Amino acid sequence: MYYLAGLTSALPSSAQTIEGLAVFTTFRQLQYIISRMRVMLPVANAEAGNIRTTPTSFIGKIISSIHGLSYFIPPVTYILCVALNRLVQPAWMQRMSLPNTYFKHENQVGLRVAACAATFVLLRFTGRTMTHLGNQLHAIGRREKPRVVQTGPYAVVRHPLYTSALIQELLFALMSWSYVPLVGLGIIAGAFAVKMPIEEDLIMQDPAIAAEYRAYMQRVPARIIPFLW
Repeated sequence: MYYLAGLTSALPSSAQTIEGLAVFTTFRQLQYIISRMRVMLPVANAEAGNIRTTPTSFIGKIISSIHGLSYFIPPVTYILCVALNRLVQPAWMQRMSLPNTYFKHENQVGLRVAACAATFVLLRFTGRTMTHLGNQLHAIGRREKPRVVQTGPYAVVRHPLYTSALIQELLFALMSWSYVPLVGLGIIAGAFAVKMPIEEDLIMQDPAIAAEYRAYMQRVPARIIPFLW
């Protein structure tokens, strides 16, 4: 009897199971993005050359770091803190939880599981987008051999990787059931609003592709969200 009681207490609870699923999904999402970039960046440097032109303004130089840190710090913190706390959110993290008054426990669990599943679907979209971007992948600037990518998701919006990042922040808020990713979402959206005009201005400064990109902008007016932004 005591053995069975000890074994039962050692098994993960349903709350720990959901938290474990969220930790695994978040880890997989970060691991996928980082591994793809590690593979693609050397190829991009070899095929399209190094970054030839970069922003000259102070904000242009730091804007990629701002949205990068806002994107990576919350999920990394979540993974480490929850994993080290036996798949339970620490008390300080629980104080930033989304409200539970509007959802039954079963509905909350369903939303978190659905967000985990949607993240894997989003990873396929992100992977496809990165494949179409190919050797033009970079943080900000213009490569020595630039080209205008207009296929796949780039035929719908001009910055689909940013679309993916914003959607992922929403999904992470549900997966972790926390306000923190929503704060990150606001910071990242603001950073993108500053960064996109800088990026496009750098492209338009290259006479080799300026006319093609201008035509592309007219054909695909949306930067991130069709008909809205």
